[in-house]
Amino acid sequence: MRKAEFITLAALLMALNALAIDIMLPALQQIGSSLGVDNENHRQYIVSAYLLGFGGAQLFYGPLSDRFGRRLPLLIGLAVYIFSAIGIAVIPSFVGLLTLRFIQGLGAAATRVITISIVRDIYGGRQMAEVMSLIMMVFMIVPVIAPGTGQIIMLFSTWHMIFVFIATVAVGVLIWMYFRMPDTLHPDDVRPFTVKSVAAGFVIVLTNRVALCYTIASTFIYGALFGFINSAQQIYVGIYKLGIYSPLAFSGVAVFMAFSSFVNSQLVGRFGMRRLSHAALLGFVAITSIWLLVQLLGSGPMPFALFMFFFALAMFQFGWIGSNFNSLAMEPLGHVAGTASSVLGFMSTVGGALIGAAIGQTFNGTATPMVTGYFAVSVIGLFFVLIAEKGKLFRPQNAPPPADSTLALH
Repeated sequence: MRKAEFITLAALLMALNALAIDIMLPALQQIGSSLGVDNENHRQYIVSAYLLGFGGAQLFYGPLSDRFGRRLPLLIGLAVYIFSAIGIAVIPSFVGLLTLRFIQGLGAAATRVITISIVRDIYGGRQMAEVMSLIMMVFMIVPVIAPGTGQIIMLFSTWHMIFVFIATVAVGVLIWMYFRMPDTLHPDDVRPFTVKSVAAGFVIVLTNRVALCYTIASTFIYGALFGFINSAQQIYVGIYKLGIYSPLAFSGVAVFMAFSSFVNSQLVGRFGMRRLSHAALLGFVAITSIWLLVQLLGSGPMPFALFMFFFALAMFQFGWIGSNFNSLAMEPLGHVAGTASSVLGFMSTVGGALIGAAIGQTFNGTATPMVTGYFAVSVIGLFFVLIAEKGKLFRPQNAPPPADSTLALH
């Protein structure tokens, strides 16, 4: 498998998670109406249920993949994802839908944990950050096209067909992965699947200051993103009256994030993960503080163009923060990559989902709760990065990337 194919397949595996969230955002109102959900904020549970399943299951896939290899747990997770999507398409109740969304998240967790473990099996240091940035760039194509795709499906059918589409895409990715992705777990890194071994792996991860603090920082930053996802329809449709054009606004911001990931992939080898991500985090704090000040001083809704300007600038910084923070957290844990990816993924996803749900549930007809949330998490994220780095930002990377960047799969 060549590097370009590997990056594309890894990105698609991770993008199944984004697909399961973003494509159905335009349908939240119709799903709620169809299943008798009157409270608009309660429709956000469709996103939150998925994220809680997605985050919780990550604790198990890592140790499983450290014992049985990367392929089998990933294939099982994809199968759970597919059959849950099919079930959602025919379920007649909101409680049943939330249950299946939770189960679908359980399956999707494999795509996040094991894909990152595979990348860490092959790459390290700046090279991992470069590859993760390229993966994130391809990954971000899904948030660009998914909301519009969901809107198009609803123009010709009902929301049920969105989940049939999700299942169909996942089947295609599963087939590609089955025939082309070998197992990358090195025999020397196989760990027994016992309570003692798993607990020891968790201790290794949780007692590493750098890994733990960068994960906590990522958790809060991702919480802002999840908070927006929960509130996106209410902001774009309820406040700014975009109607069927709301997916275009959602996609426009995703384009900025994809471009940001591409720029990061080109610069990280030269400047290092710390310098780029620390600069982006400080930029995130500065932009969100100005955004919040303008929001609070305004007498009504912020003009849509100004709202999108601040939002796009903030999410451009997010593109540099996400992949670099993840690589910095995983860097010292290559010998327990599966378990590390599980623990770190669980913390960032479940924690981010809960923070995002809290931000989303405070929606009061204005964008103020979301903007306040963005500023708050940026400050908290900076606090934990300072702990990770013992108060010193922009520390240069210790080692340059390997000269040979060719892909060598086991």
